[in-house]
Amino acid sequence: MVRVVRVSEVDGMGAQRDPAEVSEFVERFATVLTDAGFPRMSARVFTALLTADSGRLTSAELGELLRISPAAVSGAVRYLTQVDLVSREREPGTRRDRYRIHDHVWYEATANRDRTLSRFESSLAEGVEALGPDTPAGQRLAESLEFFAFLRVEIQQMMQRWRDREK
Repeated sequence: MVRVVRVSEVDGMGAQRDPAEVSEFVERFATVLTDAGFPRMSARVFTALLTADSGRLTSAELGELLRISPAAVSGAVRYLTQVDLVSREREPGTRRDRYRIHDHVWYEATANRDRTLSRFESSLAEGVEALGPDTPAGQRLAESLEFFAFLRVEIQQMMQRWRDREK
């Protein structure tokens, strides 16, 4: 039997929540994420997990909560796992998967950007070499390379300040 999950009617402290208000928030924040480049369905699923007290929901629970098909949940979760925002866990004693938002999700997402920036730098360095550092295009790529190198160092320092703040 599938347990129907409503958008957090009671939080962990016993405080009442207005399901309609929470649902409206899910849609508004999903729109913000979509505007930032998230696929629409992934943004909705991510926000639903973000607003669940447990941070964990099954595919059926996500489908019921967001009124979307199992295929839509599957596609959304595939994207979210690929970008390391969500993990898939097997529900003990069943064949059902439960999707879990990572602890410290924003920190982890930002920390994962370091790998992306490193890849940008490597590719841009190859481009500078291929185009020549004295050509206008080579200079443009070199400036981009310097920017991403600067950004990566700044993000690393910012992340350290966050870790120090959290201690």
